[in-house]
Amino acid sequence: MPQPHGFTYEQRGPARTVVISHRGRPVTTLRDGRAQRFLQEVSAGDEQLVMARWTGDYKRGNERTARAHPRNRGR
Repeated sequence: MPQPHGFTYEQRGPARTVVISHRGRPVTTLRDGRAQRFLQEVSAGDEQLVMARWTGDYKRGNERTARAHPRNRGR
């Protein structure tokens, strides 16, 4: 599975708002408690992977398996 890339984040304003972008486009906005948890997690681990998880934009590894399932073959 390839590593996620192209994510950036920006901390805005005194209200502790965090905007996560992917390839220059805003993906999600986190505020207050969620923003604080995100900032703690991003400082402790791989930034790209953490941002991919928080936006829901990451592969789970089962896409090829699901495509080959009998109920999905006609699609």
